[in-house]
Order: sequence, then C-alpha cells, then structure tokens
Amino acid sequence: MTVQPSKQAIDFCATMTDEQDEFAREMLERVSAKWPLRTLQILQAAGGPLRFSRVLERVGGISQKVLTQTLRMLERDGLITRTLYPQVPPRVEYELTPLGYEFLLQTVPLWHWIIEHLPAFTAARHEAAKR
Repeated sequence: MTVQPSKQAIDFCATMTDEQDEFAREMLERVSAKWPLRTLQILQAAGGPLRFSRVLERVGGISQKVLTQTLRMLERDGLITRTLYPQVPPRVEYELTPLGYEFLLQTVPLWHWIIEHLPAFTAARHEAAKR
C-alpha cells in the first residue's frame, strides 16, 4: 500500500528562501556522506568524550586524514565539540552536542525506513541492470 503525502509535505521548500534551501541541501549532503553519520553514531554510543584515536578505532575503515576532515566539518556545523587539553602531548577529545544528538534522533526514522525498504532498492537495481 502506497501512502500519498499531502502536497504541503512534498513542497516543503516552497516557504524557504533560495539561501535557506541551498544551505539545507548542503547540510543534508554533508551529513549523509559516508563518514559523518557513522562518526556521530560512535560519539553518541560512547556516552561521553572520546579521544581521536578511540574514534578512529571505532569508526573502522577510515583514514586519519578523512576522520580529521569529518570531525572538523561536524564541529564547524555545531554537531560535535572539540576540547583541547594543553598538556604534553596535547590531548583532544570530541563529544556530541545537543544539536548533534537531536540530529541523530531525527535520522533514526529515516534509517529504519531505508533498512525496511532495502529489498525494494535491491530489486530496483537488479531491474535497472537488466535494461
């Protein structure tokens, strides 16, 4: 059974300025890339601050360079905090912000929907490959 959303639900961009629309799309694109969501999930699961090396271990499969870029982007967008402790050697910890936690809460329903529909996506890809 297909649920038909209201026109208002589909046309949510109609009330946005071009700048808001562009920024919202940019945010969605950035956080839905391969590593940001996984990094946020790792920080949330930790339940407190994590050092860079612990994040690197737990994310798995990510290079130090890409993790550094990901953490900087998430910090810039207010989804995580970075705390530098001035000691030798310097210690840096990362932690989810309330905004980051709220973002994760909003992604859970979408994530579940995607998982629920994986067979349909797989079938569609197989059909497309046959053409």
